Amino acid sequence: MTTPHPFAVYIHWPFCAQKCPYCDFNSHVRHDGWDEAAYLGAYLTELRETRRLTGPQRVHSIFFGGGTPSLMQPQTVAGLIDEVARLWTMEPDAEITLEANPGSVEADRFKGYRAAGVNRVSVGVQSLIDADLKALGRIHSVAEARRAVGIAQATFERTSFDLIYARQHQTLQSWEAELRDALSFQAGHLSLYQLTIEPQTTFERLYAAGKLTLPDGDLSHDLYAMTQAMTEAAGIPAYEISNHARRGQESRHNLVYWRYGTYVGVGPGAHGRLLIDGVRHGTVAEKIPEAWMKRVLDKGHGRVEDDVIGPREGADEALLMGLRLVEGFDLAHCAKIGGVRPTREAIDELVGHGMIERLGGTRIRATAQGRLVLNRVVLELSKAFEVM
Repeated sequence: MTTPHPFAVYIHWPFCAQKCPYCDFNSHVRHDGWDEAAYLGAYLTELRETRRLTGPQRVHSIFFGGGTPSLMQPQTVAGLIDEVARLWTMEPDAEITLEANPGSVEADRFKGYRAAGVNRVSVGVQSLIDADLKALGRIHSVAEARRAVGIAQATFERTSFDLIYARQHQTLQSWEAELRDALSFQAGHLSLYQLTIEPQTTFERLYAAGKLTLPDGDLSHDLYAMTQAMTEAAGIPAYEISNHARRGQESRHNLVYWRYGTYVGVGPGAHGRLLIDGVRHGTVAEKIPEAWMKRVLDKGHGRVEDDVIGPREGADEALLMGLRLVEGFDLAHCAKIGGVRPTREAIDELVGHGMIERLGGTRIRATAQGRLVLNRVVLELSKAFEVM
């Protein structure tokens, strides 16, 4: 039996030309290259094993993330898409997204991805200032980034690109000019992330040593507020904390996550949320590519974790993900998943503090102020769960 909510497939390609100092994603540099045909075979094996667990489903979206998926050959991407379509049923309008770095973008390669079935590309631009790209450890230039976005927009129906803000030495004025520039050539979707210091990254070590400073809390707040105002005025308001789109241009794949759907995670370090015989499981794959491949060859899959997610934990996860969205979260969904929901008193208190607001019926959403401290808001709500 298929699940009644969207089902998606995430495919993680772990290789990068260079590791960025702020990045805590599962990415690896292999200067001697990799055997792409062998990796393709391992991905196909893991997809087939995962199909055994999920049973028949209708695939709402596929997302190639990384790492740098645009280092893959188009025929590899085609092989993976074709196998997903063979194993499950593809929705006629399924969104198929591939992340690309500007330095690995070529017009012919993008045409190959389009022929393979990719219909949406997200380009990791990160900054429109060359000196800041260098400080972020990026190996492309602004000119290359603009060219990559242009090729993407000429090749695919739907595109997006990413920028990082709240960077070292950034001012309101400099970010306003940079964002205005980005808004002038976006095609309906932008991902705008505040720079955060992630554990076990080069930036964490520099920050701890006092060699990297970030905007203080007040400036970070002002940068965020200005970002919301400018994107709203440009007709691509936030639909999620860091994602902005014209109506109809939202990332359908990421909405599966935020609406707490189910998704397969394939490839080194990939996470999944699966319903197996009606029980939700959280899966995590081995991170090291070579170890992942060996595990797939030995066991048919690369999973190193496969944990049952209990009803209350599931309700907590759904609340955390759902409150990221401007559309808010229906507490009836929380009750359906976990048989619990926050008490009226807890909701009233957070409404009184301006952290959340009621949208009518059983739906709530975080306010602009609440989204800045979302983890705290969710903690207060989940502490007040009552059994329905």
